[in-house]
Amino acid sequence: MDKPLSKRRRAYIALMRALMTLSFLITAALAVFMVAYVLAKGLPSITWELLSTKPSYLEDRIGILPDILNTIYIVIATLAVVLPLGVGAAIYLTEYARNKRVVAMIEYAAETLSGIPSIIYGFVGMLFFCTYFGLGTSIMAGALTLVIMNLPTVMRTTQESLKTVPQSYREGAFGLGAGRWRVIRTVVLPGCVDGIITGCILSVGRILGESAALLYTAGFAHVLHGFFEGLGSAGATLTVAMYVYAKEDGEFQVAFAIASILMLLTVLVNLSATLVAKYYKKRRNI
Repeated sequence: MDKPLSKRRRAYIALMRALMTLSFLITAALAVFMVAYVLAKGLPSITWELLSTKPSYLEDRIGILPDILNTIYIVIATLAVVLPLGVGAAIYLTEYARNKRVVAMIEYAAETLSGIPSIIYGFVGMLFFCTYFGLGTSIMAGALTLVIMNLPTVMRTTQESLKTVPQSYREGAFGLGAGRWRVIRTVVLPGCVDGIITGCILSVGRILGESAALLYTAGFAHVLHGFFEGLGSAGATLTVAMYVYAKEDGEFQVAFAIASILMLLTVLVNLSATLVAKYYKKRRNI
């Protein structure tokens, strides 16, 4: 028979429960307030002209089409490099590496990279990619800087996904005579593809929200370019454009409109990650 709790213990439990409830309510209220405030300020300013035109100072017109395209370009360029690197590094560390000290050192380095402020990435990217490699201030330089920033996220997410695949699956495939790469390609990767896709989607969210590193490397030009031409040219993403319009030009309505677009994109990215994880979890359980 359980011993009844003392009055002091019950009071302590009630106090802790009240504090946790209060913390939850404050956090939820702050999130709801921020989202509602930004959307209320920004949504009325979103027009088709704003989304489909480029800025023209002669016609006194503001458009963010170049910024939208630059954001798409930098997302594509970053994912094209970071996914093979991150997934490949995770596969090597989980499936091939035998020296535990080397694995621990690489994992520690990745954790350290994920904690470095983004402004430092921008400074190093400016010196390394823009100056040393001669890329100049360009979308490509910004994308390569974001590759380094997002590499730990993709690598660690893929590693954790690979570890969720039962070892018995690998042993069964080895018992049938399959080689290590064939086991990884046909057994391990299909079993953890949800984690890889989720890490990719979360990386997109971080790319969309980055500004400090891109100010140093990608610049803040509002010029309309094609994809390949745009990679070699300076260009502002939506986050950088929001900073420029709010801080430099004083166009707060445009800044709020861009903030609303970014917030909706962030919600869409997080929702996509959740739905993908649920889909593949349900598919595995069938």
